[in-house]
Amino acid sequence: MIENILHPRIIENKDWATVLFTMAFATIAITKSVFENRFSDFAKLIYSDKYTKVYRDGSHLKSGFTISLFFVQVISFAFFIQLSMGYFGYASKTDWILYIQIITFLVFFILSKYLIEKIIATAFNIDEFIDQFNLQKVTYRTYIGLFILPINVILFYYDTISKNILILLIAIVLTINLLTYFVSIKSYQNSIFDKLFYFILYLCALEIAPYYFMYYWFTKGVT
Repeated sequence: MIENILHPRIIENKDWATVLFTMAFATIAITKSVFENRFSDFAKLIYSDKYTKVYRDGSHLKSGFTISLFFVQVISFAFFIQLSMGYFGYASKTDWILYIQIITFLVFFILSKYLIEKIIATAFNIDEFIDQFNLQKVTYRTYIGLFILPINVILFYYDTISKNILILLIAIVLTINLLTYFVSIKSYQNSIFDKLFYFILYLCALEIAPYYFMYYWFTKGVT
């Protein structure tokens, strides 16, 4: 007599990701429609600095354009982090609970960092400079977030992507992010030299220390 052994079929729930991807692309489409000229300049950021020159005032940091694309940026980076963890065996890329934890941490980290920066900027009387500097950083990071969004879609729905390709993508994203940071510093080098002492304090306290502690926490957490 042949004994049949039944194995349960595990079906991964990907509907939550589909909804988020749809929301992200819909937000981009609505933003493009509402801010047509500004979005056109923003899309050319990779080869033109017109956008950063026209929209360099710190007040644009709280505009509808920046906030709506910030929403897309957070969704995109949260997916990229989870997908990277999934491909290296630290987590499941379809775990929606983990995604909520990652995106909550990102939002909390970014907003907390922003509030602390505002407090320090007010204390040192460099509010205008910090707002402009942050706006330029946010602009470039948003551009990177939009760039990797379609890549996230491919990585999420296809399981045959080589880890080497993912490592290359991570290296490219980190390199571009670092380069854009130096571009931001170069753009405001005159203001930075005028307030060099305060900028060094700002750099150490809010640009180096948080990421070091995040790296330390992550490496200790996965070992």
